[in-house]
Amino acid sequence: MGRWWAAFAALVGAVLLAVIGTTPPAPRAADAPRSAFSAGRAMADVRAIGRAPHPTGSVENARVRGYLIQRLGAMGLTVRASGTAMSQAAAERIATRTGAARVRPPVVNVVATLAGRDRTRPAVLLMAHYDSVFGSPGAADDAAGVATALETVRTVVADGRPARDLIVLLTDGEEAGLEGANAFFAGDPLAGRVGVIVNMEARGGGGRASMFETGSDNGAMMRLFQDAVPRPVGTSLSVYIYRHLPNSTDFTPAKRAGYAGFNFAFIGRAGLYHSPLATPARLDQGAVQDMGGQVLALTRALLAVAVLPGKAPDLSFFDAFGWVLLAYPAGFGWVLFGATALLFAAAAWRERAMRDVLRGAGATLALILLSGGLLYLVNLVSGADGPVNYYDRLAAIPRLQVQAGLLCAAALIAVWAGLAAGRRSVAGLAAGAALPMLLIGGVAQWVAPTVSGVILCPLLLAAIAAVARAFGGARAGAIVGIVAAAIGVGFLFALGFFLMQAVGPDMPFVAAVPLALVAALLWPLMPVVARRPALRVAGVLVLLAVGIALWVRLDPVAESVATFSLAR
Repeated sequence: MGRWWAAFAALVGAVLLAVIGTTPPAPRAADAPRSAFSAGRAMADVRAIGRAPHPTGSVENARVRGYLIQRLGAMGLTVRASGTAMSQAAAERIATRTGAARVRPPVVNVVATLAGRDRTRPAVLLMAHYDSVFGSPGAADDAAGVATALETVRTVVADGRPARDLIVLLTDGEEAGLEGANAFFAGDPLAGRVGVIVNMEARGGGGRASMFETGSDNGAMMRLFQDAVPRPVGTSLSVYIYRHLPNSTDFTPAKRAGYAGFNFAFIGRAGLYHSPLATPARLDQGAVQDMGGQVLALTRALLAVAVLPGKAPDLSFFDAFGWVLLAYPAGFGWVLFGATALLFAAAAWRERAMRDVLRGAGATLALILLSGGLLYLVNLVSGADGPVNYYDRLAAIPRLQVQAGLLCAAALIAVWAGLAAGRRSVAGLAAGAALPMLLIGGVAQWVAPTVSGVILCPLLLAAIAAVARAFGGARAGAIVGIVAAAIGVGFLFALGFFLMQAVGPDMPFVAAVPLALVAALLWPLMPVVARRPALRVAGVLVLLAVGIALWVRLDPVAESVATFSLAR
């Protein structure tokens, strides 16, 4: 077995941590304590809202609206319906896509207020949309968000009168182009009283609920989030990515208007997005519990704080396997960069390993190019090069994730087979393998400092392991290396899982970045391997990936019946 035991132990630990970090909590039953969020109770609302498609202007949409008005009123809130005509642009878009007559149905928001003890304080706004696309019951998008808001309100009411007002905005016409949200923030009299927004969305039918978007200058708000929310999921990387994507939610017009806020969504089981199969029975109740637990804790904190946090410079943040949120000023990334560089330099100097440093750096560059090329080309085989239905690609994400994993493993093995022979210094090799990524992390720190942490933190773990090898010997180096790799690779597995869900169908080659970081952590634990057998293994993995790609191309739909979105 050589030293495979070290790499194997690190991988087992990494997989366990990644699974923990990406698995939603168990749903709480309907008889859970009244002070707790219960997915079991929320599901009663999901079933009532998501029993059938309910697009804007339909009879079913009106039934859902009546149900929501009754539910909010029964909990003691002051409720009103606020209607406006759908915009001409939205009506034309619907007519074009459905072939229906060009009409402008009313867009009717449900607006409710729970009065606080001090009504002069800025209010907290809970927001979700109650309309669905044509052809989908929308149990996840967005009956789950609406039900989360209702169960959160029930719990807040049970707590007693809050310190400030809680406003609930259940918008109509989100799927037609954010019609209800645009109307509210453009002219509703309550819009001026809003101090912070918590929005709930979905693109799929399950998985961890992530806080993926904030308002600008989020530093103080994120400190409150960090202190208040148990089992948090979120990363400033997603905030950065979403800022540059063309996607939009009801939070978009609010953010443009300068409102502070938080945007939650789950994106697992993507084949159910806008699908006729998106029924209450198929909704992952753990995802509802996850979203509700985070939203309730955050809402309670926002209602209770004496003064809502103001604008402060954005933080760099990420969750550690859904246990705790790590957050720091964006400028602290330079400290991480400098510490990592110094530790690697010390390890390389100790072993006089410049040759291995250069070989390691070259290997990482080769790995990025090889894995990126394979991911891009095999993705073309899977159908990304043709007029593929967007929803079919979403439904194929689980298979595309396996395809990407096989290709990443193949590239990692192939490059290692060429690198391992003739190495003299493990620590020098680790320093060299990390060098290109350290330079990329420095560029990220300069250009987008809130993003650099996902690169620099794993590299810091690799640097600590390299120093332990160089100064503590093989045994200490192996022990520290296993722990560092389990934590770092586990984090990168979870990050790669998120990236593939978010942008994998179109840009799977982004996985080359976390793969290069995995190499910096894992290669020092791997023994020398014979080149030919290793290349044969890599070739088999590539062939398996091509087979999956052909499966996706020839049979793109997996448990999904594609419909269409009117909002995107």
